[in-house]
Amino acid sequence: MKINWGKGIAIAIALFMGFILYFVIKVQSDSKYDNDLVVEEYYKHDARFDEEMIRAQNAQDLVEKPTITNAENGVTIVFPAVFVPSKIKGKVSLYRPSNKKFDFEIPISISNPSLLIPKSNLVGGQWDLNMEWEYEGKQYLTKKTIYIK
Repeated sequence: MKINWGKGIAIAIALFMGFILYFVIKVQSDSKYDNDLVVEEYYKHDARFDEEMIRAQNAQDLVEKPTITNAENGVTIVFPAVFVPSKIKGKVSLYRPSNKKFDFEIPISISNPSLLIPKSNLVGGQWDLNMEWEYEGKQYLTKKTIYIK
């Protein structure tokens, strides 16, 4: 059987299309390649971007900022002594970039200046921590990426 250049090109295109189609099917059918959005209502979230930047700037302008540390027993958030703990309200959202099933929120309601997120609630790997909090009517936003072993 003789293959001329026209048949060769057709065979090459067919093989390339099969190669690409194989990977498309593999990515769509395998759950480890999920491509979920970080937030469900992306456009609504994006419309509030200016507010988010103001809250982040408020947090950046603080002389004493809350510290977020990764300890043996979990993640500890310590607010500066200038803040009265009972007046701090808000929430801490933890997002798992690789799997949204592990995402959760913890309300900030403290009587001492520190908040502990137990390590038992956290799976090993990367976490995006967003802390939205309010003190005496002023809103703040603190973001940090943490790694759990």
